[in-house]
Amino acid sequence: MFGYLQIFKDELKIKEYEAYKSVYCGLCRQLGKDYGFMTRLILSYDCTFYTILLMSLKRSCTGFSDGRCKFNPLKKCKFAACKDDAYSKASALSVISAYYKVIDDIDDSGFFKRTALKIIKPFFSRRQRKAAKCFPDIENIVREMMKNQKAAENNEYVTVDKAAEPTAGMLSGLAALEGGSDSQRRVLSEFGYQIGRWVYLIDAADDYEKDIKSGNFNPFIMSGINDQDYIGSVLSQSLARAYDAYNLLDIIDFKAILDNFMLYGLPNKQNAVLNKRQEVKNEQSV
Repeated sequence: MFGYLQIFKDELKIKEYEAYKSVYCGLCRQLGKDYGFMTRLILSYDCTFYTILLMSLKRSCTGFSDGRCKFNPLKKCKFAACKDDAYSKASALSVISAYYKVIDDIDDSGFFKRTALKIIKPFFSRRQRKAAKCFPDIENIVREMMKNQKAAENNEYVTVDKAAEPTAGMLSGLAALEGGSDSQRRVLSEFGYQIGRWVYLIDAADDYEKDIKSGNFNPFIMSGINDQDYIGSVLSQSLARAYDAYNLLDIIDFKAILDNFMLYGLPNKQNAVLNKRQEVKNEQSV
């Protein structure tokens, strides 16, 4: 996953931030339980967002308990308890995504990095097979996304929209799985689609200068787009559409946290990326 789906801590109350951390720690614990201690290292903000969304939609959080961090036993933690498989789904998504990221990086990396990735590949392969067996729908959606993404990036005429389509489709499919009715599935599909599109394109904007130097695929570079205002408008369009869909969801549990994601966290992350790009452009023009 990309790591852009973050909260904006300054706009959360203390109890809300503690609730967010309790889900983050709960997902970390579930990763270790399901796939082994070392998989805790692939814990991400994105899958924490996914967990909170699932727990909110199903109202499956049953409270909070005290415990200790497995990485630092001296540190006390709170864990959000969950009565359904939200943690297990998010853990499976983490492992499956990490596996396909390794596969993708092997294809795109230089000799030394490719060799290192081949060494760690078996570690992820075993865990990916287990996750795929438990959640075949998630496996199928992520695998299809990777296949379509590779095809898009090998197309010299691909547009920005077409390049973002596989990731948008993946998040759309994952979100739609959680709908309890046709109307809710449609709303979740649109919400996931716009979030996925934004995630892919904010990553492309963030990596723009690095991709120019490395020659890696970047949809903005491929399309000859380097206008800061245009890139910002493309990203803001997806955020606005995602927020419109979000407002149609019946969110009760963790609503303040999810509101924070949508109103502060994601816009703040977008501003940070665009401001960093502007600083780089200013330095280059001096």
